[in-house]
Amino acid sequence: MSGIYIHIPFCKQACHYCDFHFSTSMGKKASMITALRKELLLRKNEFVNEQVETIYFGGGTPSVLDTEEIDHILDAVYDNYSVVEYPEITLEANPDDLSEKKIDALAASPINRLSIGIQSFFDEDLKLMNRAHSAKQAESSLAYATKYFNNISIDLIYGVPGLTNENWKTNIKKALSFNVPHISSYALTVEPQTALDNFIKKGKVAPLDDDLAQQHFELLTQMLDAFGFVNYETSNFGKPEYFSKNNTAYWLGKKYLGIGPSAHSFDGEKRSWNISNNPKYIKGITEGELPKTDEVLTIQDRYNEYVMTGLRTIWGVSLRKVKEEFGEVYFNYIKQQTKKHIASDFLTINDGKLCTTKKGKFLVDGLAADLFMVNIV
Repeated sequence: MSGIYIHIPFCKQACHYCDFHFSTSMGKKASMITALRKELLLRKNEFVNEQVETIYFGGGTPSVLDTEEIDHILDAVYDNYSVVEYPEITLEANPDDLSEKKIDALAASPINRLSIGIQSFFDEDLKLMNRAHSAKQAESSLAYATKYFNNISIDLIYGVPGLTNENWKTNIKKALSFNVPHISSYALTVEPQTALDNFIKKGKVAPLDDDLAQQHFELLTQMLDAFGFVNYETSNFGKPEYFSKNNTAYWLGKKYLGIGPSAHSFDGEKRSWNISNNPKYIKGITEGELPKTDEVLTIQDRYNEYVMTGLRTIWGVSLRKVKEEFGEVYFNYIKQQTKKHIASDFLTINDGKLCTTKKGKFLVDGLAADLFMVNIV
């Protein structure tokens, strides 16, 4: 089973923390949709032996599309690929786009999963992040969407300057009150050359506090665990049967096709990414060319990626797989590197799987980096 990711590179306005590829100009939206459809056609041979299980509209802000535009893109998927009978079809959406009329239209479309970028239920946080919606819109969109969709994920951001533990708990409680089956929650990070980076350097926004972010993460895991959510990936919490099939496929190393500017693809051995420029992407596709860069992954690349993705999930890193797929050198290396982290109760081995402990979850990226193989001869 495989997945198709479709990048919609448009947003109403730029969030202060975001470094994803997007444009706030909608002038090329029609041309972009035509190009997305053509890229799907041009690349169909890459998936000739694959069945598509998930279709994911990401961005950017895919909810700036109307349902007719979404259907037009989906038609190109179904015309050129073999799709399972009941695929997971996700649309990322912002609350300000989710009017009752829009939700009604989406409910009547093939979209069967919404990922709603709430981020916070406090206006002061939303203003700091430069989100396009208000706290009131966040609540009203969820109240209406949950009447028509039972598979909804919401995004929340923690570690925001000025966000107290009490307000963070209020955010979580508010999210739980809507009975959504999936929550994705990320620590606010400072990406280079973003508005947030600039504001912190100029002293307009307080620097991020890692200790506060860790407190928020621990509160999050405790509260969601009490409500039956499984922390199946570091930043993702789902009720049983509601894990994101699209994202799980990424973490388990399955093939996926990325369509649109800046979108990434993976075929098991090679990774590729499209150009992050809307006009150049449209021009290339229109001329029948794929404006992408390919990279064949070395065994070291594949090992490092497996360690990174495996440690972030409940499925962990299979030591048997490391030995069989990467060889004795990598097997002996990871066993040696993990000793100090097991002794510190950050990592543990259960049934031959290396996993983070409760204590090590928040530190997973650093732990994974310490297990990476670097410059092997």
